[in-house]
Amino acid sequence: MHDELRAALAGLLDGLPPTQAARAVDRLIANYRGRTPTDSPVLRDRADVAAYAAYRMPATFEAVRHALDAFAARLPRWSPATHVDIGGGTGAASWAVAATWTGHRTTVYDWAEPALELGRELAAGVLPETDWQRRVIGAGMAVPEDTDLVTVSYVLGELRPQDRRAVVEAAAGARAAVLIEPGTPDGYLRIREAREQLTDAGLRIVAPCPHSGACPIVPGEDWCHMSARVARSSLHRQVKGGSLPYEDEKFSYVAAVRPEVADEAAGAAGGTAAGSAPSRIVRKPQLRKGQVLLDLCTEQGLRRDTVTKRHGDRYKAARDAEWGDAWERPAG
Repeated sequence: MHDELRAALAGLLDGLPPTQAARAVDRLIANYRGRTPTDSPVLRDRADVAAYAAYRMPATFEAVRHALDAFAARLPRWSPATHVDIGGGTGAASWAVAATWTGHRTTVYDWAEPALELGRELAAGVLPETDWQRRVIGAGMAVPEDTDLVTVSYVLGELRPQDRRAVVEAAAGARAAVLIEPGTPDGYLRIREAREQLTDAGLRIVAPCPHSGACPIVPGEDWCHMSARVARSSLHRQVKGGSLPYEDEKFSYVAAVRPEVADEAAGAAGGTAAGSAPSRIVRKPQLRKGQVLLDLCTEQGLRRDTVTKRHGDRYKAARDAEWGDAWERPAG
């Protein structure tokens, strides 16, 4: 799916003056960082949309795909039949959902018609079961009652607080919700706030947290975020600059489901518990001579595990573990 997205993006900036693309990217960076909440679309015209797609779609796709992979790993027998992408713009999250599951129908809501138009163009022939609808993203919005999955990616930071809560409330009406924001302290706080709103609505946290209780991180002292590696195409390097063939996209996210979804998944697994991981690796593992240091979030709070060669298979697993992975094996 990544190769198909890259092929769809190829040639996107043909005919667009480089200075115009650069100006659009500069403005979009400010909005993407979440410093300019608004009640109007961020993507204003075709130049904005083309710059956004080239600048953000590869990274957004990878971040959402990583979040969905973590979700699917906890509920491997569950898949959505219907998906709504709120504020989906040109459809990066919809591509990520299609890379995770098949056989579903997607509806993309966005308030910028130029973004929807380009999204249709990019998805033509690849994501056929996708409907693109212009909607105001904010107060009064809702999703159909039979919606299985809602995604909200890199949208909350663009919204005023009251609209942000309305979007999360709409997402909580689905059977499952996955929300992603930039991996900045502010992005984490928006995800933390959304997480509390989802649990207050009765949903259970599936990922990344190993529990649905209060987040153990003290705001202002640290923040929870993950990392996804993004391969840069020539188009990507043209828009963003830089010479490295990759970049690391930092993101914060939460995935939650209604209790019946977790219960159904457990029943399909023959009674095996389904849901949150026992613990999650929340920092890049530190490799030392003969040992691996793992910073974990657990149901009991934050802790560091030291895994040494004497732990045998656990040591091998720890050396292969990556930031953001579930850590299944008990300590000790």
